[in-house]
Amino acid sequence: MTRALAIPVEADDGHRFELIARAPAQPRAHLLWLPALGVSARNYQPFADALAARGIAVFLHEWRGNGSSRLRPSRQQDWGYREILAHDLPASLKALRLHGTAPLVIGGHSLGGQLACVFAGLHPGVFERFWLVATGTPYWRAFPAPRGWALPLVYRFLPWLAQRQGVLHGRRLGFGGTEARGLIRDWARVGLNNHYAATGMAQDLEGGMRRLQGRASAVVMADDWFAPTGSMQALLAKLPQVASALSVVPASALGTRADHFAWMKSPEAVVKALFHSFE
Repeated sequence: MTRALAIPVEADDGHRFELIARAPAQPRAHLLWLPALGVSARNYQPFADALAARGIAVFLHEWRGNGSSRLRPSRQQDWGYREILAHDLPASLKALRLHGTAPLVIGGHSLGGQLACVFAGLHPGVFERFWLVATGTPYWRAFPAPRGWALPLVYRFLPWLAQRQGVLHGRRLGFGGTEARGLIRDWARVGLNNHYAATGMAQDLEGGMRRLQGRASAVVMADDWFAPTGSMQALLAKLPQVASALSVVPASALGTRADHFAWMKSPEAVVKALFHSFE
């Protein structure tokens, strides 16, 4: 029997949110899952249910500013990668650990997949596996031409716009939700130089990823221009000691569009691809 849980979490800076969980009676592993930019944790419940049916306990992290988060970005409330990596994700990991001692997996979708790798690098030896879906570095050179050529302009324009408005109104642009300007600034910097760093953090995030060990299952959607195969490959290249398996899933396998988001409502093919290298 799988239990559906909403676990209250409070980060050490006072930020409160809920960790949505699907927990089988005897889980084979615990997965800490990080959403895409601007996507609430509740949107991954079909994915969590499909994994729980295969014996994986899934804990859906909530981004600061989304869903159950008690904060919303504004001119007065700002944050970036530092707050996520140093406060929010450690709090979710601590809450997850109260639910047993099964092997730990970390993964995510889009921005979530990137920060899953970065966070794991800050906590070497904690996670045995990495599950990455429709993600990859935003570095412009990892994208096919001619789209990639336009990305440096995007990575300069969006932080400027967020700074001017106080937040980035992403839904008006078809990109993310209402996003903190510091978060957009940190993300865009990676898009320009392919180097992960967090404003206000001294830790070497790139070095942490290079030292990671374990196994990664990486899944790309065949028609996903937000996270093409080259982008995922560039992210995996930052994990040179991690053995990785990359799958490209077509629309015919998904039963829906093979784009950045449609798989979330029809996750079976993605779950199958992840488990292909888990057994």
